[in-house]
Amino acid sequence: MKRISAGVRRKAKNIKLLLLDVDGVLTDGRIVVDDRGVETKQFHVRDGQGITLLRRAGVQVGFITARCSRAVSRRAKELGVRIVRQGVQDKLNAYNSIKRDLALSDDKIAYMGDDLVDLPVLRRAGFAIAVGDAWSGLKPAVDYVTALPGGCGAVREVAELLLQVQGQWSQLTAI
Repeated sequence: MKRISAGVRRKAKNIKLLLLDVDGVLTDGRIVVDDRGVETKQFHVRDGQGITLLRRAGVQVGFITARCSRAVSRRAKELGVRIVRQGVQDKLNAYNSIKRDLALSDDKIAYMGDDLVDLPVLRRAGFAIAVGDAWSGLKPAVDYVTALPGGCGAVREVAELLLQVQGQWSQLTAI
């Protein structure tokens, strides 16, 4: 894992909810559509394990995505992610709705994105994160850029960061 600055540690320490974009964060950003129009997505198993560890530690996880996909619904169900907003045209509106529903302040929420559509939420969230291969214009607006690209363990990297800073990593991974 990358060296973590004091500012990032300070922000990560308070996070109670990690919201994730899907395409480009949980996936590598490619959308595969077969000749029947069936969409396929690939998810990295380590990202799933990271989400599971966060949930075990009491950190909620949610997905906000502009696209609608049965694969996303299925993956969320497998991981026990109950906050799923698909077909979202205004991600900031969805973010604000989730924030109200959970009665959380911005400083308790992290958001992870990869492209221009994520910028309004990244500017609002208490801890703004971009995947390593995010659009270059996004990177100056975030607190942390992962070493790994989207769909290749970047979510797991963030899960480890949050859990280490919050002092829960060792306990959750003890064998």
